[in-house]
Formats: sequence, structure tokens, C-alpha cells
Amino acid sequence: MIGGIVEIEQDGRHISVDRGFMKVTDEDTELGRVPLDDITSVILSARRATLSRMLMAELAERKATIIICGGNYHPVSLVWPFDAHYETAGILRDQINASRPLQKRLWQKIVRAKIQNQSAALDECQPDDKHKAGMSALVKQVKSGDPDNREAQAARLYWPALMGEGFRRDRDAGCPNNFLNYGYAILRAATARAICGAGLHPSLGLHHHSRVNSFALVDDVMEPFRPLVDMMAYNLKQQQQDTLTPEVKREIATILQEDMLSEKGVSPVINCMQRTAQNIVACLQNNECDLTLPSLKPAGAML
Repeated sequence: MIGGIVEIEQDGRHISVDRGFMKVTDEDTELGRVPLDDITSVILSARRATLSRMLMAELAERKATIIICGGNYHPVSLVWPFDAHYETAGILRDQINASRPLQKRLWQKIVRAKIQNQSAALDECQPDDKHKAGMSALVKQVKSGDPDNREAQAARLYWPALMGEGFRRDRDAGCPNNFLNYGYAILRAATARAICGAGLHPSLGLHHHSRVNSFALVDDVMEPFRPLVDMMAYNLKQQQQDTLTPEVKREIATILQEDMLSEKGVSPVINCMQRTAQNIVACLQNNECDLTLPSLKPAGAML
């Protein structure tokens, strides 16, 4: 386990509860156990694995999520704790009653933070790339609700600059898309935990509003954090890695312990996510767009 993430990847495993621990067994043989209080998320990537109802209940009480992966480690299901906050009903009403102008202004800040972090990722990975200036200019051009889709324009500059001209973001493709899929799955699970822990409903997005997406708000909030995964995928590719080995998975899982710069100073990603979710709750309650989002920590920055 790294950063509170536990993955079950081998077929035939059964996970259950035993005296405050999550116990992993293979038939009658115990393979290991993890304190329930230390778990942020359980990732099920094995084709055949079972878990007890009691384990699901215990994880829900601790606001931990269960994420189920399909092909190429793309998440297909997320089990989230419904009653994770004592003010859930009131916060839900605030989400439902949030004005469209407020939602658009919040999305504007999220997109600006995402593009700024993408630009910072290029500074770190591709310091001589010619597209950085163009991306920096796009940040100031993002309007309320991003009606001109500057987010997509930034992506068209960003991905070829970071991964090479031939790169295409394709969930079903191989390296480095497999690294991106796995890293985004971890980010999505951690973001869902932060959102549910703050009392927000993950289906009520600020920008994403698909009727078939039960985690629209999760997909909104995780956007500024994605460049951290992108940088890790880039570095793995530079190391000639192309397969999601157990060692590579463990390295990617450390993403939640990476430092970011926030209004509280330097903090791990997992803490920044929790503060962001709580910040959104305050914005909805006060009907004000007072959202602050974390940025990538510059290389060599003093802690």
C-alpha cells in the first residue's frame, strides 16, 4: 500500500474485515492485512476477486472508495460513501440551487489552474518547447464557463509538446496511455473520496453534466491535478518503461504524496484535494467564487 491505495490485481483473492484490518486471502491462506483507517481507496483490477459486504460498509464509514477497473486499467465503476458528512442534505441543496453564473465562474478558475499546471509540467519536462508561451497566453483568455473552449486549445498544444507529435490520448492504446489511465484512476478515486468527505454529491458537476456520468463533479475537480500524472507518465516513458508492472504501479501510486503549492503552503496532493472540496462547499454556501486551487511545485523549490 502506498498513499492509502490498495490494489487487488491477482485473480482468486478475497478481501474481508478482521479486527479493524482489511484481510486479503487466497482460499484458506492469508496473504496480508492493512489497517482500515489507513485506506484511501481500494482498486480492483483483477478479473476475479471477491469482497465482503462488511468490508464495503467499513470502508464507507471511513470515506474510502472502491474503484473497479475494466480494460487497460480504465475505471468503469466507483463505489462511494453516500452518508460521509453530517451536513450532506444541506450541502446537496446548495449544489442544486447553485446559480449557473457561479458554476461558470468556478469552472473558469478550474480551467485556468489546469492550463497553468500543464504549462508548469512543460517547464519541468520540456523546458525548451516553443508552445509554452502560447499556453500561458491561453490562461488569461479563459472566460467564465470557458465558452471558447480554451481548455481544448491548450490540450492541442500540450500533448504533442509533452509526449511527441505522434501522440494521441487514447484510453485503449498502449504506452504511455496505460500509465495515464492508471494514474487518472488513482486521482479519480482520491478526488471522489475528498468530495464525498466534504458532503458534496459527485453527480452534480459544475461543467460536466452527462446524464450517464455519476461522477461529473469528480471529473471537474480533478482537472488541475492531472498534469502530475502526465509528468509521471512522461518520466516513465523516458526511462524506457512501457508496461504496468507492479513496480511501475507502486511508483504511480505515490502521486498522492507529491507536493503542490496551495494557499496553506506546500502540501501533499491528497490534502490539497480535501481543501479544494471544502473550498467548493464554502463557495456554494456563500454564493461566491472564492475558489483557490493548488499549483505544481517548481523543481528545486524549498520546502
